[in-house]
Amino acid sequence: MKEKPDRGTTTLPATSMNVQNAILGLRGRDLISTLRSVGRQSLRNPLLTARHLLALSGQLGRVMLGDTPYQPNPRDSRFDDPTWSQNPFYRRSLQAYMAWQKQTRLWIEDSHLNDDDRARAHFLFNLINDALAPSNSLLNPLAVKELFNTGGQSLVRGVAHLLDDLRHNDGLPRQVDEGAFEVGGNLAATPGAVVFRNELLELIQYKPMSEKQHARPLLVVPPQINKFYIFDMQPTNSFVQYMLKNGLQVFMVSWRNPDPRHREWGLSSYVEALEEALNACRSISGNRDPNLMGACAGGLTMAALQGHLQAKHQLRRVRSATYLVSLLDSQFESPASLFADEQTIEAAKRRSYQRGVLDGAEVARIFAWMRPNDLIWNYWVNNYLLGKAPPAFDILYWNADSTRLPAALHGDLLDFFKHNPLAHPTGLEVCGTPIDLKQVDLDSFTVAGSNDHITPWDAVYRSALLLGGERRFVLSNSGHIQSIINPPGNPKSYYLDNPKLSGDPRAWFHDAKRSDGSWWPLWLEWITPRSGPLKAPRLELGNATYPPLGPAPGTYVLTR
Repeated sequence: MKEKPDRGTTTLPATSMNVQNAILGLRGRDLISTLRSVGRQSLRNPLLTARHLLALSGQLGRVMLGDTPYQPNPRDSRFDDPTWSQNPFYRRSLQAYMAWQKQTRLWIEDSHLNDDDRARAHFLFNLINDALAPSNSLLNPLAVKELFNTGGQSLVRGVAHLLDDLRHNDGLPRQVDEGAFEVGGNLAATPGAVVFRNELLELIQYKPMSEKQHARPLLVVPPQINKFYIFDMQPTNSFVQYMLKNGLQVFMVSWRNPDPRHREWGLSSYVEALEEALNACRSISGNRDPNLMGACAGGLTMAALQGHLQAKHQLRRVRSATYLVSLLDSQFESPASLFADEQTIEAAKRRSYQRGVLDGAEVARIFAWMRPNDLIWNYWVNNYLLGKAPPAFDILYWNADSTRLPAALHGDLLDFFKHNPLAHPTGLEVCGTPIDLKQVDLDSFTVAGSNDHITPWDAVYRSALLLGGERRFVLSNSGHIQSIINPPGNPKSYYLDNPKLSGDPRAWFHDAKRSDGSWWPLWLEWITPRSGPLKAPRLELGNATYPPLGPAPGTYVLTR
């Protein structure tokens, strides 16, 4: 009978980071300060350090004699090649690496650091240990095989890729073949027109794709830090086309990519711009209360708009709201959030205001370090050690096509994570009106991802509890993006649903029912009765007040 893996030996990626860290950033001085605190503890407690060094020496001795006490995590694909278990040299190198991992974790756990410093140290050493994995070296058996199979050309190509990334990609390996996609070509190609434009956004109306269409439209609000076409990738995974083919009218917000001239655009600016888009949507559709859908920071903006409308006694202009992986309750803990002290937050605000914007590429780098084995070291091996081009993957292309955040909005988001204002009645003021989400008594449908490290699912669940009205919460078995782009037909997809929302996410989870497949059809069942009667679709886009200004996907989405 096979022994169970040692509890302390599974290789865990550094997945402790979240959207707060992406917005705040991680300063090198904070990481160095953590390293220094660990070093000081080592010097102050030499006996503890010596004991763990002796333990490590003993484990390495067993490994050198051929013992294999450790088993990698079954979900860790870095060591799938049979060479790691069958070749004596590779087997010993992997076992030594895992022994080091285990002992560093135990050393930090046994140290006299306080809880916060210990959590920071674990976070930092997870990053270091991921980087030191033997699979990241030229001795990786896959790299050695490729070297012989190509007569050394893989090494030449790998060096060329490395030099190109050092010059043009801030030293990080590229994740996608950017030449394989074109926005408006094979991405964001659903027919439509820009029917309204203001300084902050363009509003796209899509052409009908069904014989009959519901009278009440859906206005989709994407996040400001990414471009809208995550909802409209290729026909096989376009959420926009799925909605259109099922009889929904769809309007889409496309945010402008700001530059330093727009540093004063804050959350209130975005809410005002979104309210103008809502008015245009109402006018063109002839419907007084469209449904809304928002994703991530777009969901926060959408909630702020609804709170603003409620404060003005105009909430009747919205029928329902769908929130996708959106945080309204920003209180959650992670080791990386321990770096977010007052000094760091204020420094981040000053830095972005001096520049005028928070660069999207900087945010993308932080997101990559959330899952370094998947988003950095995987491509390190593929691009440099194997000398291969990165894959042509539409979602990764979208992820690389990032946007900037204006300094004022960046500061508002930092304050949002610092103060968690929406958890308190009138804790947030937008456009001169206090926001109380409990008074926003609209029907709502919230989707979270069980593997989402950017917006953790339990925080998204608590966000749903902040809302008034009839609420529905669904948990998809995916990460941040795959929870949104979840078309029917994936045999691995499933979701958890429990119509009864309790105050504790764990209690909801315990009683939730699992259903195989995508959550899209479930949401369609929910949104259809809230979308009004079916009627013959109006084929002309826009109207006399809001005439078409140009074809979809518009101009703002093309701005780099």
